[in-house]
Amino acid sequence: MESLFQKIAGKMKQVKKLWFNDERIFIETDKKGVQSQLLQFFPRLKAATEKQRNNWNESYFGLHWDKIDEDISFESFAWADDDNLRYYHKV
Repeated sequence: MESLFQKIAGKMKQVKKLWFNDERIFIETDKKGVQSQLLQFFPRLKAATEKQRNNWNESYFGLHWDKIDEDISFESFAWADDDNLRYYHKV
């Protein structure tokens, strides 16, 4: 019988690669290929050093950087840039 952990782990995206340019964060996963998100929505991550940016953890829901207390959900990588702009202008 499959445990709950095995069921969850089987559905997790696994980040094969994570990288940045000046404006975006990119991830490559085994399930969705390459996706990106604008860094302007994550100011702590945008201001972080390369060492801080490279110190991340993956969870079922997304990515987390302990030292800078930043989280990005996998779901947000699927949003179009203009979707994010509409959301952040409402807040």
